Amino acid sequence: MLKKATSYLTPNYQTLDWKTVFLIVFLIAFFIRFPFFFRDYVDRDESTFIIMAQSWVEGHLPYTQLWDLKPPITFLFFAVIIKVFGKSFIAVRFFGVVLVALTALFTYGIGRKVTTRKVSFWCAVFCVFLLSSFGSLQGVMSEHICTLFFVLGVYLLLSKESKGWYLVIGLLFGLSVMSKLNMAYPLLSLVVYLIWDAWAKRQFWHSFHRLVFMGIGFIALVVMTAVPYYLQGEIQIWWVSIFEAPLAYAGSKQHSFLKTLPFVFIIVGLLFGGYKSKIVDFKSKPVQLLTAITIGVLISFMQTGKVNGHYLIQLYPFILIPLGIALSKLPSIPKKYTFVVVFLFVLLPMEAYLEYANVISNKVEKGSFFNGEGIDVPNYIIENNIDTENIFFTEYHIGYWVLGEHPLTKAATHPSSITREELFPYMNNPRKTGMQELRYILEVVKPETVVARKGKHIFDKKLTEFNFYIDSYLEENYTLIKTIDRGLVYQRLK
Repeated sequence: MLKKATSYLTPNYQTLDWKTVFLIVFLIAFFIRFPFFFRDYVDRDESTFIIMAQSWVEGHLPYTQLWDLKPPITFLFFAVIIKVFGKSFIAVRFFGVVLVALTALFTYGIGRKVTTRKVSFWCAVFCVFLLSSFGSLQGVMSEHICTLFFVLGVYLLLSKESKGWYLVIGLLFGLSVMSKLNMAYPLLSLVVYLIWDAWAKRQFWHSFHRLVFMGIGFIALVVMTAVPYYLQGEIQIWWVSIFEAPLAYAGSKQHSFLKTLPFVFIIVGLLFGGYKSKIVDFKSKPVQLLTAITIGVLISFMQTGKVNGHYLIQLYPFILIPLGIALSKLPSIPKKYTFVVVFLFVLLPMEAYLEYANVISNKVEKGSFFNGEGIDVPNYIIENNIDTENIFFTEYHIGYWVLGEHPLTKAATHPSSITREELFPYMNNPRKTGMQELRYILEVVKPETVVARKGKHIFDKKLTEFNFYIDSYLEENYTLIKTIDRGLVYQRLK
């Protein structure tokens, strides 16, 4: 019976086409991610992207009214959704499903260049799971955006030969890098590989012309992001925000690349094992190309000095294919263990099951599918006619979007940026230190309402000076008027 059910649920690999693959991966992505359509936020970065995008929709270019350390294409993605669909959590999260499904689809397409339909299909399926599960991946992250553009570019690189297509490929790689700057590392690794491959095959000049067109496409995209700033006389803020600020931030961080070495060694070890055992054919150009990209992504992790869960989105599509090829050559799992495999597969989206239960529970208890303090706290503020114009969210800052307000200063766009004083010169912030910024917000702007989170330091626990100051200031100048789940609402004493 289990065998029949498994056979019914799996497609006929021999007749598998792109439309069928897309439909399957879309439905899987939709099922896993749907309950998170109603969550206030999954990751604080997503909230920041939405706030930045809303400012753009209202006519303010990124970095001019609000500020965040991401290139503009990430904000443009959200801005287009908000412009078309308005303030809709559902629209934002739905297009997250589209991002994941398309990334999985073109992962399948890349796989078809080097392996069977069956292996490619399962690489695509697991791509959906890995891009949608564990930690904050159910939100729409900049990594989802940049990875789709990069995967699509790689697929076209393996599929097309004409110079016109190489121009399109360059545009796609430009979109990827201008969504998240660290994608420049795998792009550089890819270009180095393409030059080496052309030289080794004595086709350098033949390939060089196409690479020039790819470079033109890339540069054209970067220049296009600068045009709106040039027209408004803000070209300087474009340059410093996109290029200089990330370099300053990278140079100021305390994370050591040594922390990433265990993870890097595991991935490199898997690739080396596949090469030595000849399970994976490393003479294949697509496999070599994927390996070069993987190495570039790993280098970017080492440069960052950490490997967060959402960083891995950039790695999964490229490592899944050689891993899938290797696993396909192992002995088949005995039929008596089929039930165990199916059971583990069903358990994979456990976070989705829990979130479905949370959504239903919230509907029963509060009468709304939408849940989370980032929604409940603003609703309480509106219902009780509490001042919203002068409000400071130290947590749940998606509340600005819900209330139709903006952060009090550029540095407060993402609450943690208040302490990133090395970035202040690049956001044209008049205060020089994080403590000056915090004092300005509390003692000069004097927000009438402050929102914090119960059981959590307002700033990183290592920043004892910041936490001591704001805790003391709230105790002396504010009163706690409401606790909503973990949300704390403070009102200024008259």
